[in-house]
Amino acid sequence: MTRVTKRETGIGVVNERERAGRKYDIVLLGATGYVGGLTAQEMARTAPPGTRIALAGRDQRRLDDVVQRCGSDGARFDTMLVDVEQADSVTAMAESTAVVVTTVGPYTEHGADVVRACADAGTDYADLTGEPLFVRDSIARFDEPARVSGARIVHSCGFDSVPSDLLVALLHDAAQADDEGELTDTTLVVRRIRGGISGGTAASGLAHGRTMAADPSARRAARDPYTHSHRRDDEPNLGPQSDGRLVRLPEIDPGLRGWAGGFFMAPHNARVVRRSNTLTDWSYGRRFAYSEVMAMPGGPLGAIPAAVMAAGLSSTMYRTVPLLKLVPPAVLDAFAPKRGSGPSARARAKGHFTFETYTRTTKGARYRATFAMRGDPGYAATAVILSRAAYALALDRDEGAAGGVLTPAVAMADPLTRRLRDAGVDLRVERLADDPIRPGIPATFETVQTKEKEISHG
Repeated sequence: MTRVTKRETGIGVVNERERAGRKYDIVLLGATGYVGGLTAQEMARTAPPGTRIALAGRDQRRLDDVVQRCGSDGARFDTMLVDVEQADSVTAMAESTAVVVTTVGPYTEHGADVVRACADAGTDYADLTGEPLFVRDSIARFDEPARVSGARIVHSCGFDSVPSDLLVALLHDAAQADDEGELTDTTLVVRRIRGGISGGTAASGLAHGRTMAADPSARRAARDPYTHSHRRDDEPNLGPQSDGRLVRLPEIDPGLRGWAGGFFMAPHNARVVRRSNTLTDWSYGRRFAYSEVMAMPGGPLGAIPAAVMAAGLSSTMYRTVPLLKLVPPAVLDAFAPKRGSGPSARARAKGHFTFETYTRTTKGARYRATFAMRGDPGYAATAVILSRAAYALALDRDEGAAGGVLTPAVAMADPLTRRLRDAGVDLRVERLADDPIRPGIPATFETVQTKEKEISHG
């Protein structure tokens, strides 16, 4: 893709020598939470030798417990007391490290002060937000300070939205290498997925829903396919770009069969991908139209669950959400998983996902990119993805972009792709025949329900 360089964006007043002289390479904020603890364990096992890492949270006893759960590898960690409600505490953390990785959500409630501190200090930042309105507000408030300081603020560095973003970047690079023009209709198909839900994820979803319920302007913004664009008036007019599509899979690619409905993370992921296009001066193309769907099993009968998925997503996003303001928060919280809870180790090990993104170029070439991982998407897989994003930001800075509120693909596509492949992720792109003759590939879909409140991500 067209890489964003320091000459093109950002002044970067925090120089590299000063940043390199900080005490830590990475601070993991929220290490005592469910996802934070999994990420700490992943970093303990896989961080490159010499990487200086601190685990941060509000409770020293719980931090010590996390270190102990990491076994002998935990000895590599320092610990740091940080309260996200105390500005001085957050500022001191940001000034002590090259990169802050935060798993403390909901981000609409606990994220802005951390982003501000990093933007002011010239400290790179990564999180796991799937909250479009939080990202929209972050762009509006912190893009310019981050450009000035050189901080790279990178939201959505887990299952949401790294696979979506990197797959399109790979497709673009392949088309450019083959001189096949720009991307046009591009669709991510969720081929297989199995996973669970944690209390933190539920809390973030409810917080985002309450924001939309209370603010009609937020609901209007959520409908805008270019909510994350800082150049809204310059965006191409491609007509409606629905997040709740019902589509026959052969319309996406002749080699597929069956039906697909809207993917529940499409409203967030699609806006991240479109921002990558905007940040690179529409390098994907002015006719680049992006969407995400979930394949359904059952042949012709798959149209029924696909239609339910499409209608349900549209209804939840734009019709049901306003009703949340009528329900007391305590009632909703009572039915959600408790914060700090999540799928068991056994359940996480059974998880997996496979994404395939299909595109056609302006010259008619067809490509498919694949991102497949073992492990629960939102937790085991996310710990791998987030840790590699942290390593790429901290250790591969010379390959990255300049400061600003960026996307994973714009900030670190090349080093992150390389580190994920080294971690065993199936991440590849291939050119498809112009007139495919291979038979269709049926979708598979798994639903899991256990007494631990593990549910399917679809």
